[in-house]
Amino acid sequence: MTPILDRIDRPQDLHSLTDDELAQVAQEVRAHIIDTVGEIGGHFGANLGTCELAVALHSLLDSPRDKVLWDVGHQAYPHKVLTGRRDQLPTIRQYEGLAPFCAIHESEHDIMGAGHASTSIGYAVGLKEAMRLQGDIDAGKVVAVIGDGAMTGGVAFEAIGQAGGLGTPIVVVLNDNGMSIAPNVGALSRYFNRVRLNPKLYRAREGVEEKLTKLPAGIGTAFEHLGPQLKESIKAFWAPGLIWEELDWAYMGVIDGHDVHALRIALTEALDAQRPVVVHIATVKGKGFEPAENGGLEGMEKWHAAKPKSIANGAPAKAAPKPANGPVAPPQYTTVFGEALVREVERDPRIVGITAAMNSGTGLNILQKAKPEHYFDVGIAEQQAVLFASGLALQGAKPVCAIYSTFLQRAFDQIVHDVALQKLNVVFAMDRAGLVGDDGPTHHGAFDIAYLRCLPNMVLMAPRDEAMLVRMLRTAMLHDDGPIALRYPRGEAAGVPIPDDPEPIELGTGEILREGGRVAIVGYGTGVLKALEAADRLAEGGLDVTVADARFAKPMDRALLAQLAAEHELVVTVEEGVLHGGFGSAVWETLNDAGLPVPRILRVGLPDRYVTHGKPALLHSEVGFTGPRIAERIEAVLRDPQAALAGR
Repeated sequence: MTPILDRIDRPQDLHSLTDDELAQVAQEVRAHIIDTVGEIGGHFGANLGTCELAVALHSLLDSPRDKVLWDVGHQAYPHKVLTGRRDQLPTIRQYEGLAPFCAIHESEHDIMGAGHASTSIGYAVGLKEAMRLQGDIDAGKVVAVIGDGAMTGGVAFEAIGQAGGLGTPIVVVLNDNGMSIAPNVGALSRYFNRVRLNPKLYRAREGVEEKLTKLPAGIGTAFEHLGPQLKESIKAFWAPGLIWEELDWAYMGVIDGHDVHALRIALTEALDAQRPVVVHIATVKGKGFEPAENGGLEGMEKWHAAKPKSIANGAPAKAAPKPANGPVAPPQYTTVFGEALVREVERDPRIVGITAAMNSGTGLNILQKAKPEHYFDVGIAEQQAVLFASGLALQGAKPVCAIYSTFLQRAFDQIVHDVALQKLNVVFAMDRAGLVGDDGPTHHGAFDIAYLRCLPNMVLMAPRDEAMLVRMLRTAMLHDDGPIALRYPRGEAAGVPIPDDPEPIELGTGEILREGGRVAIVGYGTGVLKALEAADRLAEGGLDVTVADARFAKPMDRALLAQLAAEHELVVTVEEGVLHGGFGSAVWETLNDAGLPVPRILRVGLPDRYVTHGKPALLHSEVGFTGPRIAERIEAVLRDPQAALAGR
């Protein structure tokens, strides 16, 4: 039952409620999220931790005139519920439903749309300084909500430094729950833990100063005469906000993030301060859901996201029994990679794995457990991951940066300047290549072929199945002539046997998988299986075509491409990446630069737009990345030589 929430159609409806009523609204929002997300799946634990915060913020602010920026956005479901999207919550992350993160096209209350961490403070500084530039500093208040995990990202500190220098009047709510997806790492995380766990530090600096001046026997009076420097030194020793205060921010905390009354008092003071203020709150990831709340770090990590139908009546649903003799599902590509990397470490002790706060998401949790001394987590700091790998490589180690394709974009300068320029032996293992599904455009791995192919000294490869994945990993581990990258998709592998002792692949060599005439389909990575599906469909109509696996996007197999171009009237390239600068462009460039006759080339790939969220099968159908659709396009070109050859 949600009697008060039923009356909330917009955030202004919270303004007239009492603190007790607001606390009840927060509980009703939490119950709604547990019921809804437990049924449909989605981001879970972080949202349960921000119910009171979202209620407190919107009870004080006038959104969208006042602006709330939710870092990453997987903690913003309560915000969506309170801003007119409660009835749409069951569609979140579903095809044509609510976006998984904040999205400016979806609501005027979503001020910025981003799925990458650590960016909200930078947005906030820009928004407030634009108000100042336009002569209307009072155009609205600006609040950025950022998690302590996102604070491991260096870009957050760049914004903090700028705001402190400018004196930008914004409020940052540091939502401190001890982890992002995996437990947080590094010195900053340990600092927050000391603040959170030491009861002596549950006070603001002003409170410490007040206590000092009230010490008995004349000691407090003496402090009044000792001067501000000594007082500041003593306060800094005890107070948790030193790092902020030294950057010219006012610090408030630690506030109980599940106490609406305390939150409203702290936020009111912060919003009135007219200077940069951080409000440090302590929350529980998974608050109100016992397996997450009381399951420790393991429980919070497990319930970062809920699977569909994983919760019934507010408790974990019982898993359906597996058929006794049912088929065994293929392994996940992520698991195949993680297990293969452990075997590579056992073979060559120079090898180490590096993650940027995504140990289980990249499969490096397997290495972490099996060979912890060969495992490093740098936090949400992809730039540091690649710089760290550069240092390791300079000293003779073999670093493997296991980073999602979409997140590796954040370290592009380090790839260009620190790895490729110096021709260092760094391996980039890019999980989630292609369309990843429900997380949508911020997480699709659409651009890595194009943004890496242009770099000198770089080798690019992509497996068509799990057997080829482990062979390519072995190839990368034996490569000692510069950086090398492999991309592979999210989800189940193809179900082929995995070799125990994988053979490396000669660089820049492809292979023909199927012989035919008139048409040659050249696939790259996941494009190979789509090419084979298209070939099967064409064969049903009496057209046998050639299918080749390029295996490499750089260097290209010139001999193979020359053969295919000479023997076929149409060459079709298939890739799960953007066409501009992608694999298909590389095929055309290779043939043209070699002075060979270039046949008609049909390029199949991702369109020149950001693809929405939804199940991968639905997205593949939308963009034409399916075997039947590829076959239809080939038949259309063969019927009409003037038909458009460019990709959708």
